[in-house]
Amino acid sequence: MLPLGLLTAAQGHPMLVELKNGETLNGHLVNCDTYMNLTLKEVVQTSPEGDKFFRLPECYVRGNNIKYLRVPDEIVDIVKDQQQSQQSQRGGRGGMQHRGDHGGRGDRGGRGGRGGRGRGRGRGG
Repeated sequence: MLPLGLLTAAQGHPMLVELKNGETLNGHLVNCDTYMNLTLKEVVQTSPEGDKFFRLPECYVRGNNIKYLRVPDEIVDIVKDQQQSQQSQRGGRGGMQHRGDHGGRGDRGGRGGRGGRGRGRGRGG
């Protein structure tokens, strides 16, 4: 299960976000992007010591400040069900691509495709 798939499914639902500085944010997820930047509404912010609380109508969280996220279990179940139904429609994990015996790499063989000469080294040296 990919984190962004889980986050997009969690939009509109409550979640807890702990930041690297120790603060926690409890609110409803409004939006997220590919950098895991979040917009939350109806937020309760708690200080790192846990003794101060602030109510915020909306809050923007930059993804690189997030330590962890907690989402409701039903969201995780929804995403699991969606992924299982998508996999059954595709015919299993990944959906094999039929491109001959070379796995889509043309006729070069394995990695690099240079006949075993290696990378970045000149001849004879």
